[in-house]
This record gives sequence, structure tokens and C-alpha cells, in this order.
Amino acid sequence: MASRRMETKPVIACLKTLLLVYSFVFWITGLILLAVGVWGKLMLGPYISLIADNSTNAPYVLMGTGAAIIIFGLFGCFATCRGSPWMLKLYAMFLSLVFLAELVAGISGFVFRHEIKGTFLRTYSDAVQNYNSQDEKSLAVDNVQRNLHCCGVLNYTSWLNTLYYQANGIPASCCISLSDCSPLDLRNATIAPSKVHQQGCYKLVTSFIETNMGIIASVAFGVAFSQLIGMLLACCLSRFITANQYEMV
Repeated sequence: MASRRMETKPVIACLKTLLLVYSFVFWITGLILLAVGVWGKLMLGPYISLIADNSTNAPYVLMGTGAAIIIFGLFGCFATCRGSPWMLKLYAMFLSLVFLAELVAGISGFVFRHEIKGTFLRTYSDAVQNYNSQDEKSLAVDNVQRNLHCCGVLNYTSWLNTLYYQANGIPASCCISLSDCSPLDLRNATIAPSKVHQQGCYKLVTSFIETNMGIIASVAFGVAFSQLIGMLLACCLSRFITANQYEMV
């Protein structure tokens, strides 16, 4: 019996070391997920708001999961140092929940990425037609046109049949240079084309979101499958500690 305990102790020590290293890396991934979630929300927020029919919660899932990982990563280190079987089991259970949450975020990102083109043309066209320069979607349109240096849906002519153009001309967010783009120029169908960006926003936005949602989904999948290692280590360590305690009794 004593011999078996002596054989078990090096295994427990090895598992503790591995789980401590994993927990630290796990804590770092929490920071990464939180950062990616915030980045995704800030970068994709204006574009996602224009696709209300198929908006995604992936950035929010990543932010929530990242914050929870930071807390439970510390708990994992504490549970490993204490060598408490019930704490280790709780840690393994949390890792399984994180695994599921990140799978949902990853799948959501990939599904949303491939559904963009089917809905964006319609929703962005509606936003242009109902543009008033003040509501949330109008501000999002301005943000897209200003940041991506584009104008209209397919090109600047998308604005020519809108009520906003009849009253105010093409929005100033389409201008190549604000210093050389007066309200009178934007109302003139002859002069305006030389003052605004020629490329439409549709292709640029869909390409931008597909690329960045792909990054978010890939990070989520990569971190998710790393949880399987932690679950295995936590369960094995809990089992060995429990067996060792039982043998000592």
C-alpha cells in the first residue's frame, strides 16, 4: 500500500505542474478572448447594426467567456495548489461549459459569415433609401462610407433616387475630401461624381465582415478545443488525489 502511494505521488506532482501551466495559459486565453470580443464589437458593430435580420452575438459571447475565464483561471490555479478533488471537478465542469460557449461563438461566426451576402444587399439598400443622417442606421451608413472610402450600395448612383438626395444631395460621408466638397457640389448630379468615392460599399463591407468574423470564429474554435486538455488534466488529477487519499485511509 505504501509502495503504491510512493508511485502515485510523482504522478500527482506531474499532473499538478501540467495543470498549473495549463491554468496560466488558460488565464491568458481569457485575456485574448476578452480583447478579441471587444475588438470584434468595436470593429464590426457599425456593420452588424446594418444587418439587423441576422445580427450575431459572437463578440458578446467572447467578451463574457473571456471575463469568466480570467476569474476561473485563477480558481483553477488555486484548486490545483490546494489539491481539492471537488474543486478540480468544479474546474473541469467549468471548462466543459467554456468549451460549449466557445463552440457556439465559433459556429455563430462562421454561419453569420456565409449568410452576409444574402441579406446585406437588401438591408443596406433599405438603409440608404431611408437615410436621414440622424438615426442609428444612417449614422452607421456614414461610418461605413467614411471608413471604407465608398459611396452608395453598388456606387454613388444609389443615392440619386433617394429622398435625402432630393433635399440635400449625396451625403458628405461620400466625399473624397471634405475641404473640396461643398453642399452645392453634392446636389449637382454633374459635379458630384468627381467629388465622391466611385466604389460602392456592398462588396467592401461583405469582404470586411467575412474576413473579420472568420478571425473571431477561428480564435473561438482554437481556444475551445484547448479546453479538452484542461478537462482531462483536472479529471485525472482529481481521480489520483482521491485514490491516494483513499489508500492513506
